[in-house]
Amino acid sequence: MSAIKSLGYLGLGVKDLAAWETFATEVLGLQSVTENGRRVLRMDEYAWRFALEQDDADDVAYAGWEVADAQGLREVAERLSAIGVQVQTANADEAAARQVSELIRFSDPNGLKCEAFCGPTIEFENPFRSPRAISGFVTGQQGLGHIVVTAADLQKSLRFYCDGLGFRMSDTIDLKFGGMTVTLAFMHCNARHHTVALLPLPLPKRLLHFMLQLRSIDDVGATMYLVQDRKIEIAATLGRHTNDHMLSFYMRTPSGFEVEYGWGGREIDDATWHVQKHHAPSIWGHRRMGMPR
Repeated sequence: MSAIKSLGYLGLGVKDLAAWETFATEVLGLQSVTENGRRVLRMDEYAWRFALEQDDADDVAYAGWEVADAQGLREVAERLSAIGVQVQTANADEAAARQVSELIRFSDPNGLKCEAFCGPTIEFENPFRSPRAISGFVTGQQGLGHIVVTAADLQKSLRFYCDGLGFRMSDTIDLKFGGMTVTLAFMHCNARHHTVALLPLPLPKRLLHFMLQLRSIDDVGATMYLVQDRKIEIAATLGRHTNDHMLSFYMRTPSGFEVEYGWGGREIDDATWHVQKHHAPSIWGHRRMGMPR
């Protein structure tokens, strides 16, 4: 089994903190909290899942990968070292700033700053309270959701995530961009169909989107109309994906990258799953302006 258990948290370096807080709370339904002088967002019993940090990059600042315990953290460090990745052990103050017991730091082949941690702060005594009337998010053992990031060298990146972090391949999608075909690779570390996906294209931002999975399809529909009422750009219309079967739509964030807001993703059982290939991203829908139908 993988040493990495889930995507535990994301740090977002954003230009407009006020716009992001409004978007995160009033549209996404996340709970905004001030922790240790910084603005963080909650979506479940974890003390935080997203951190908003002032940065003109308007991109992902770091990704935090959760392991089960200190032994799992050592396993990740050993795997990474074996493939030539430098690993730094955070001190007690740095771990405390992340509200975890232990923490190591490293970077993926594309420069994405990564952290692996164990012992997150859990606040059952302080339940998550969404500012919106939504049923909540699918998290738990599946983590906060998934991210799709760019990868300059797909094979080198696959080695990092699979050999280094212990992810397993879920499937691939071949997409045509102009006259070229690009292969997206989707990987899992728990029952969620994919926790990270790689797109081998040079794009201005490292993060294409992060995904939040809702507990009710009604939350997705109501939010889609809220987004329209707020005149927020819908980057891709309602649709169902070929690989994870997620029913979702995509909205543009204040930073320019997207959020996938979805429901009903299928889950993976490693005992029976086999890697698949797809030639379309969606069974239906997910139409984008300027893209062929």
